Amino acid sequence: MTFHSRIRGALVASAFALPLVVTGTAGAKDQADITIVINQSPWFAGFQKVVELYQSKTGNTVTLDINPFAGSLEKQRSAVRSKESPYDILVMNAGFFIEFYKGGFMKPLTDIDSKFALDKDVYTFDDSVYWDAASGKVDAKAGKLLSVPINPFIPLLHYRSDLYAEKGLKAPETWDELLANAKTFNSPPKMYGIVQRGARGTFDVTYDVLPYLWSYGGGLFKDQKGGDFTITVNSAETKAAMDMYMKLAKEAGHPSTAGQTQTNVIQNMATGKTAHIIAVLAASTFDDPNQSAVVDKVGFAPPPHAKGYESSAPLGHWLGGIPKNIPADRQKAALAFLNWFQTKDAQMAYAAAGSPPVSRAVLESDMANQPKYRWMKPLAKALSTAKLTFVIPEAAQVLAVTELRFNQIISGEMTISDGLNTMAKEIEQVMTAAGYKAPRLPDLKD
Repeated sequence: MTFHSRIRGALVASAFALPLVVTGTAGAKDQADITIVINQSPWFAGFQKVVELYQSKTGNTVTLDINPFAGSLEKQRSAVRSKESPYDILVMNAGFFIEFYKGGFMKPLTDIDSKFALDKDVYTFDDSVYWDAASGKVDAKAGKLLSVPINPFIPLLHYRSDLYAEKGLKAPETWDELLANAKTFNSPPKMYGIVQRGARGTFDVTYDVLPYLWSYGGGLFKDQKGGDFTITVNSAETKAAMDMYMKLAKEAGHPSTAGQTQTNVIQNMATGKTAHIIAVLAASTFDDPNQSAVVDKVGFAPPPHAKGYESSAPLGHWLGGIPKNIPADRQKAALAFLNWFQTKDAQMAYAAAGSPPVSRAVLESDMANQPKYRWMKPLAKALSTAKLTFVIPEAAQVLAVTELRFNQIISGEMTISDGLNTMAKEIEQVMTAAGYKAPRLPDLKD
């Protein structure tokens, strides 16, 4: 098998659902067996190793039901509506957890054990672990604790630190600086200055353009969390952000940006074909000699921003919640795992296994000073300004619009203005039909 095919095989593993029983050999079993439904992600291998550690320490059995992103979501939706869920922990994505909260499908964790509490060092990710059913909002004060964070999952700038050292460059803070640096290294087809994800999916291209949109003062809505659903996707600020995205793609990017998936983006970096990507943390891939040609050559930084704005990463994090429709002994066993998972020791092991932890104590520990964990400080910095992508259960309907239209803009099928105006009209229809007051802005003009 060639080096490139080894990388490709590692990146596309588990294209189909894969139940995996993780076995251990130590502690005395004291909980019922549990099954966790989870997606295949760049951080999955680290999670699997931590599950193995849990079993070795407790003797308890955990089965992992591994799926592609969309497959995991559909299994979760089906499970919570069945008489009894086959899954004891749902690993829910930031874009869709609200539909499980608002639907009343999740068991408040303190209803399982009144003494349970989120560890003081675990991030709440814009209060997304709490839900107030009365107001229908994420609310740390009035809400109940419904989940424990599983992974921070935000985009970071990955750049070739070795090439930067050769040119005497520093990590870019603004999009203009990134463009200049990307053009420096752009020499296709040998190397692209940057490779961006532009392919449509469940929550793909939309997720990857949000760091541009928000850091220009644009976005999809004015203030979802505050209840202002004015549609701003066709604002001048959003257009300026897409102008920059397209400029990077045209002047220093991949020739088929609209077809680039997350796997493609990561593979281009792993095989030395690009100087920059903005993607979820993939340090464990890039520092693995079996998967990467750029071992110890990738640096990390928060996503850039426009002048006058701050870096603004979209939370694409994952939350572990327990469905109501499982027996009490399985609820108790699921909570035992989540309680163990959030401890500092477990989080340190999680980080050592190559996955970003959800504990501030770990990201700010001495580990962050080791070259192997050079991503920790940039991740902690980016998390300080990261925010939720959706706080409405209609996220899937909105994303069906944005995934198509952003992809059409990037492919050149629609102009930026036409694409954003079309998005605004279609999102307005979705929101109005759902009962929201969601006015849109006047159409952009080219």
